[in-house]
Amino acid sequence: MKSIATADVAGKRVLVRADLNVPVRDGEITDATRIERFLPTVKDLLERGAKVVIMSHFGRPKGKNVPEMSLLPVATKLAHLLKDRHLLNAKVRFAENCIGPAAQKAVGELENGQVALLENLRFHEGEENNDEAFAKELAQLGDIYVNDAFSCSHRAHASTHAIAWALPAYVGPSMKAELDALSAALDDPKRPTCAVVGGAKVSTKIPVLTNLARKMDMLIIGGGMANTFLHAQGVAVGKSLCEPDFADEVHKINAAAQESGCKILLPVDVVVADEFREGAHNVNCDLDQIDQNGMILDAGSKTVEMYKEHLGTCKTVLWNGPLGAFEIEPFGVGTFELAREAAKLSRENGLISVAGGGDTVSALNTAGVSEDFTYISTAGGAFLEWLEGRELPGVVALEIGN
Repeated sequence: MKSIATADVAGKRVLVRADLNVPVRDGEITDATRIERFLPTVKDLLERGAKVVIMSHFGRPKGKNVPEMSLLPVATKLAHLLKDRHLLNAKVRFAENCIGPAAQKAVGELENGQVALLENLRFHEGEENNDEAFAKELAQLGDIYVNDAFSCSHRAHASTHAIAWALPAYVGPSMKAELDALSAALDDPKRPTCAVVGGAKVSTKIPVLTNLARKMDMLIIGGGMANTFLHAQGVAVGKSLCEPDFADEVHKINAAAQESGCKILLPVDVVVADEFREGAHNVNCDLDQIDQNGMILDAGSKTVEMYKEHLGTCKTVLWNGPLGAFEIEPFGVGTFELAREAAKLSRENGLISVAGGGDTVSALNTAGVSEDFTYISTAGGAFLEWLEGRELPGVVALEIGN
């Protein structure tokens, strides 16, 4: 796919698909992380003399104009952030529609080095329907199309898919950085490789586990899903979160791993409590000592040391999901210790460490190690589908579109 870094954008209308779906409460943005991560893209295009036209979705208005889901607060925040970075010429014009006269007027008034933000794409049914006619209306607002929203590229929507055939299409720097990082972790990694996969339920990650079992050298299983793996081996897990009906799926994952030579690592000891609450009385015990009324809420100390030892042999780690109920004290110890070990190995030994998923990012932030990981993805659903080995429509469109 073509990178926008190689394109001549001076004086051209560059139509950029971003993900500015930020949390808003009472008209105020409560977390501007996605806007801030998008700023370098805007800054680069402005400094190269482009007229930057930004489009994004916000919430789920289901094809209707819902005032509470307007992108106007995002336009205001974007203008403030650009001003803070001394891009004083970067006035942000807000178009009250993403197509039609209002959009055309806002874009038509742009000068080189200025920005327009279009209203919520999902106010129109054509967006989520991947409607070609709607995509062509969007395309009228640009000379060049750029997708810089990997987090939206797992859906075949008009602004991520159909439009790539209506304009010269390029990948943006944020999306390219994400694709490069993910490719380095799974598609063409430095070996040995390890994937840490945690979370509550095996049922939600069967495709992820199956794909990783076929591609990685070792697979560390944590969280509630480890209980299902242990149950499938005949371990009594008490009242722990477990999905007995998925034992057959676990056996299939184990078989896939055995066939490919991937070593699956499971807990050898666990932290067990009698209730799921902060500060609950707990014990670290071996698997054959789990009380019938106990709940496994974290990996045990011997397990964490074993995981750390195996991690030390690797050159690439891919992380999705915690090892335990990290959000409840004191059941984050296993997750935090392994995260700090991965961070240390990344700093000192050049370990390539790539992580993604909402709980994972939260856990790494809590452990204070986010800055030391090679790359942290905030792409959510797109990250998970990539882990499953699926083709992402927005990526495919850039590869074979206009």
